[in-house]
Amino acid sequence: MAVKKTQLYASLWASCDKLRGGMDSSEYKDYILTLLFMKYVTDKFKNKGAYEDIKVFDKAHDKDPDPEKRTGCSFDDFIALKGKKNIGEGMDKIIARLADENTDLKGVIDIAHFNDEKKLGSGKEMVDKLTDLISIFQRPELDFSRNKAEGDDIIGDAYEYLMRKFATESGKSKGQFYTPAEVSRILANVVGISHCTDSSATVCDPACGSGSLLIRAIDAAPIPIMGYGQEKESTTAGLAKMNAVLHRKAEITIKSGNTFSNPQYLDKSDNSILERFDYIVANPPFSMKNWRDGLKEYGRFEGYGDTPPEKNGDYAWLMHILKTLKSNGKAAVILPHGVLFRGNAEATIREAIIKKHWIKGIISLPSNLFYGTGIAACILVIDKEGAANRQGIFMIDASRGYVKDSNKNRLRERDIYRIITTFNEQITTDPKYARFVPNDEIEKKNEYNLNITRYIVSTDPEDIQDIYAHIHGGIPAVDIDGLSKYWEVFPSLKTELLTAISEKYYSLNVEHENIRQTIYKNAEFSEYGEKLDEAFATWKTKSYPALSTLDEDASARELIVNLADEILAEFEHLTLIDKYDVYQVLLAYWNEVMNDDVSLIISEPDGYANARATDNIEEEITSGKKKGEKKITGWEGRLIPKNIVIDAFFREEKNAIEEAENVAAETESQLSDLIESADEESSLADVAENGKVKVKDIEAKIAKLTQHVETEETIELTNLLELLPMQKKRLQAYLAGHPLCKSVVNDKGNVTKTAIVDRLTVIRTVESVPESLQEDVNQLKEALDLCGKVSEYNKMVKELYQALDEKCRARYETLTDDEILDVLVNRKWFDSIFSGISDLYAAISHQLTNRIVELAERYESTLPELSTDTTKYEAKVKSHLERMGFKW
Repeated sequence: MAVKKTQLYASLWASCDKLRGGMDSSEYKDYILTLLFMKYVTDKFKNKGAYEDIKVFDKAHDKDPDPEKRTGCSFDDFIALKGKKNIGEGMDKIIARLADENTDLKGVIDIAHFNDEKKLGSGKEMVDKLTDLISIFQRPELDFSRNKAEGDDIIGDAYEYLMRKFATESGKSKGQFYTPAEVSRILANVVGISHCTDSSATVCDPACGSGSLLIRAIDAAPIPIMGYGQEKESTTAGLAKMNAVLHRKAEITIKSGNTFSNPQYLDKSDNSILERFDYIVANPPFSMKNWRDGLKEYGRFEGYGDTPPEKNGDYAWLMHILKTLKSNGKAAVILPHGVLFRGNAEATIREAIIKKHWIKGIISLPSNLFYGTGIAACILVIDKEGAANRQGIFMIDASRGYVKDSNKNRLRERDIYRIITTFNEQITTDPKYARFVPNDEIEKKNEYNLNITRYIVSTDPEDIQDIYAHIHGGIPAVDIDGLSKYWEVFPSLKTELLTAISEKYYSLNVEHENIRQTIYKNAEFSEYGEKLDEAFATWKTKSYPALSTLDEDASARELIVNLADEILAEFEHLTLIDKYDVYQVLLAYWNEVMNDDVSLIISEPDGYANARATDNIEEEITSGKKKGEKKITGWEGRLIPKNIVIDAFFREEKNAIEEAENVAAETESQLSDLIESADEESSLADVAENGKVKVKDIEAKIAKLTQHVETEETIELTNLLELLPMQKKRLQAYLAGHPLCKSVVNDKGNVTKTAIVDRLTVIRTVESVPESLQEDVNQLKEALDLCGKVSEYNKMVKELYQALDEKCRARYETLTDDEILDVLVNRKWFDSIFSGISDLYAAISHQLTNRIVELAERYESTLPELSTDTTKYEAKVKSHLERMGFKW
């Protein structure tokens, strides 16, 4: 089975994190990412000869002339070391062998040392830990050899996922090696590289960290181009090179060194000059305090009227980028907001850069996006090519578009898409979001201060209280006009809800509790819902052919781009629904579910037939003799969840279960009511605990209450019980003399102890209960009866579920091709997406209702009415106090 991203990510992180122990994430990542790299190159390139990207072979194929030096350089050779005392040393030798065979990997793959006792423990601790780590990467879901979908970066994405997790865990100072993928996507798409037509073009990241930003920029180019990166930390540079290989971009050049004191890319004909690039993307460390240490200038800071502050390297990075950019080059760089407005030397430099008209755009981002800092940042988009004719700077304030994600903020798919499309298409329809700011406004009016808030006011207007309305009543027209986007679509709804009492005020026509109902019943509101349905139906019709004919030639990436473009086009004209919210619904579902499904269909030979497969759900046993082993806890459809198959083919059985569950729930409710209504001194209350009772406790209580109940029959039966067992003739003689005991004789003329005990129970709890115990015993018996029914119904429900479960699993195997397409494409994919869009529609009525109710309640009581009420209440309180003897 091909690897699903969700399975891969969950398996990797949960398992690796479990084995980490006390090691710092910044160190532990080197081991995990190295193992992931080894597993990938083994699955892809082992024993395939010298024409592959990387030369990998196992010990059996090691051609070293010295047999003692034949170690192999594959993950399979790791497996052979499991449980051995020299496992750490052996793993280091295997990695060294891989680096010897592939010189580009020296200083890359060998950054983590597996024989380090300080980090991995000594003796058995090291053996167990490394053996367990190797076992994690042996799991079936980590078999990368079968992922063949074109353009599928599952392993690269997994590597990036782990880096993001490690960055999150590492804290501020150690998380800077990773640029959030969402931000990387923006830079790669606004820098202009997507329009590149020159196959000799180059792109560079002078502070490349783990390489993700550089890789995304190269991915955005429509043709293959060369990438170059420099990273100060050698271990992080190694991560970047591995990242490039895992993203199938082994040709990327990554060099280690300080960009200011030891820039690695110099002009090939004159090493006193820095090499220049067509494109540059960068997320350099913010506000570096030691950037001047060992500085070699290379003319980077000339021609700007001043040099960057000694204790802040933000402009030093920007000036390096400008220097290494070709005369027609383009760049996108992330910098703190302070570069837009700070004074002194930075103000001088900023003015010089603005006058050159190199800045094409500025994008303000939300705060707390990055792992190295919580401060807000911006993206400066540089374009030297169009500088001569540039009339201003395009500015976007995207600082409010994000979602909270644990202790960080994260850009959603809708936020990313809106930033990219707004910038690339220069959209200015929403002045609270984006503006093209002319040069004069920047240079003359604002004196080269680029603070976004000077040019874009993105805050919502203040909700002002109307003093006149508070005194005289009425809802201010200015507030009603603030809902104009609703009235434009539902003009009749306004007249149904409101009546103008003057030019400036309205009154409400309906009671507060009827506002929502009035909205739902409005004809125009219903028609709008139908338009949403029509837009979605049109999108479904256009999308179905592509989604129902997926094969190995399809591209998941191209598919989602087309699906998104089409859904945006269909919902563009529906003004109340934000098209970016619709986009978010689609992309969120794609990322969570649909991408995995599509990738599985594309990459697996069985294609859509995977929908007939089901997989067991396994959990690890955490205690006992079988600790560490797996146990089956259930099953699920590989492509189609069982609940969808049940809804499609077993509606009758599902309804029967729901009816049985309802009966069980109603019976439990009756039992709860009985317990709740019982007197505190009652026997039922005595056996109840937290509103619950147990059958054994009720039976014991009844027995205890009635154990002393005696009749002539109970006396004779008790005596007989003590005499058993008896010979048959003696028993018959005894029964003749004690006729009351004949009640326990069976068809064969015998008497058993069980029969006597049962009869004694009936006499004491049913036939001869004293009046003083009658209420308690009856109440306990009623509770016992209800407990029995609950147990019976729950057992029935369980049996029905089990029967349905078996029928459902068997049904998967018989699904026809047409049924698969209907259940997968229509019932799973389309229905899930439509559910999210329907929620957006429901939110419209909620927002309108809540605002109308808020305004109505705000001005419901006028000041004179409140004053009259206050006087009445004061008089009442004074009267009560006087009757109580208080005097003033």
